[in-house]
Amino acid sequence: MCFFDNHIFACGDWKWGHFRQHCNKEYRTGETCGMKLVMMSYRINNKCKTCEKIDTKLRRRAAEVERISRWEQEGSRFMASIDRAYDNIKTLDAEILELQNERQKRSVQFGS
Repeated sequence: MCFFDNHIFACGDWKWGHFRQHCNKEYRTGETCGMKLVMMSYRINNKCKTCEKIDTKLRRRAAEVERISRWEQEGSRFMASIDRAYDNIKTLDAEILELQNERQKRSVQFGS
């Protein structure tokens, strides 16, 4: 049961920080026993990397939707661009769903 720092992000996710202290079970320098306990928790005002990626993809998706609505108002001049934008939205939706599933899996999993 070695002690580590714990970083808590604004979105609620967390990650293990630096190693701080050995427990009584581990005597070798540079080795840990495998059990992690929190020595100090630090709040971080930023979102985790997964949430930042989700936000970025949501912004890209919103930009594509805005482009499609602008192109549709101008008529049938941009049909190929509209089709390509719909394909981009489809792939962005799949990537967003994958990232949200990954985030949910991490929140359920203990000790990651």
